[in-house]
Amino acid sequence: MTSNQVVELLEKLKSGTLSTEEFLSNLSLQAPSASHDLKMDTHREIRCGFPETVFAEGKTPDQVVRATELLIAAHDRVLVTRANNDHAQAVLKRIPEAIWHETSQCITWRSCPPNPSKETACILSGGTSDLPIVEEARITLELLDIGVTTIPDVGVAGLHRLLNHLVPLREAAVVLVCAGMEGALPSVVCGLVSAPVIAIPTSVGYGANFEGLAALLAMLNSCSPGIGVVNIDNGFGAALLAARMLHSCGKLKQ
Repeated sequence: MTSNQVVELLEKLKSGTLSTEEFLSNLSLQAPSASHDLKMDTHREIRCGFPETVFAEGKTPDQVVRATELLIAAHDRVLVTRANNDHAQAVLKRIPEAIWHETSQCITWRSCPPNPSKETACILSGGTSDLPIVEEARITLELLDIGVTTIPDVGVAGLHRLLNHLVPLREAAVVLVCAGMEGALPSVVCGLVSAPVIAIPTSVGYGANFEGLAALLAMLNSCSPGIGVVNIDNGFGAALLAARMLHSCGKLKQ
């Protein structure tokens, strides 16, 4: 349920076209669920500004389909993350309007047309290998109607590549930086911009990278003040953090 739907219910209650019992029934905190294994939080958008997302990893294709359908019944947009091809094909068979984003392993559905905000986020990556995480963050932000600029493959091994993009970088209201290996890129970026910087360590790298742990620790120990760090490969979480930052400072409409 969205905040607009709540306002609509209140207007109907006020006008008398909706009874108190019907209002309470529509506003029930008991989320719909098809079975005991799925209890979808359809009021999360009211509380947090964005609907519950389906995390597909570990779920069967049938569970992902049912969870997606329950959210579609309550919202105008739905996001599924960490899906595989089996999840995607099952969803597309039941919901042909959904879109499978293979690189990011995301599935999206929306009934409303996009309405991008004037405020934009910029997503940078150290290398092309970070692209799946960049795409997860981009798709999440765009589903939130936040404009996104992506600047790929500008890692510190060739710093001049980053310096060629200072204009769009400095125009962004928030900057997300994906990097694996030694995770140095967010420290450099944070020294070049005044916007908040969200660092996303990725699991890209050779053995001593420890599947992203080295990058995570490097970002947590950055000498550039003002960096926020999310978990390894968490493009979705970084995008939601960016959206909350923009909402809290009044740069986006609720």
